[in-house]
Parts: sequence; structure tokens; C-alpha cells
Amino acid sequence: KGLGIAAPRPLYVLEIDPTSARVVVGEKEELRCLGLVASSVNWIEAPEGDEISAQVQVRYRSPGVPCVVRPLGHGACEVRFTQAYPAVTPGQAAVFYRGDEVLGGGWIASALRT
Repeated sequence: KGLGIAAPRPLYVLEIDPTSARVVVGEKEELRCLGLVASSVNWIEAPEGDEISAQVQVRYRSPGVPCVVRPLGHGACEVRFTQAYPAVTPGQAAVFYRGDEVLGGGWIASALRT
């Protein structure tokens, strides 16, 4: 709203690049992500192995999304959802769970669309 773009269907902000002052917009289906990269991750207990199965909560009061978490080192991890999920927003928190147990969490650095 307010971007001055005429389109036959509503458009949604997919990405904001402050360094180039660029706003990327697309249709609602394009909001869906296959995962995310989280930074500044803190673990309650460090994961064993190359990956762990968990649920990740990316929005307050949203259900946990089944995923596979792969630590990348330097406090970052890659999270791949088992099904596409909409509107993963950089700067928001990502909290990892196994059932009711909190495994850890970090900040969403980027959404993975491929």
C-alpha cells in the first residue's frame, strides 16, 4: 500500500534492501519460504551431530513448524521446513522446540526461497 504500483492483484513486500533502497514485491504465493538462516543462535544444549529434527516458531502465537536444523558454525544455523511456510521475516526471533522443550533460538537473518 502506498508504493504507487498498479497491479491486477494485491502485492506483498518480499524483501527490503536498505543499502540500495530497493523494495521487492510479489504475489501472496511468493511469500512462502522453504526455510531460513538464523544468526546469534544460543542453544540450551548444543546439538549433537550434523542436524536435528525440531519445530521452529517464527511468529508469536503461531504453531511450531516441523524442520531440520543444521548448525553452520559461528552462531548460525540453516533451518529447512518440511513444508513451505509463509512470511518468514528477517529480524524476528526463531525459537527451536522438541515437543514442549526449548532447544534454543536466534534471530532470522534471511529467508530461504529455494
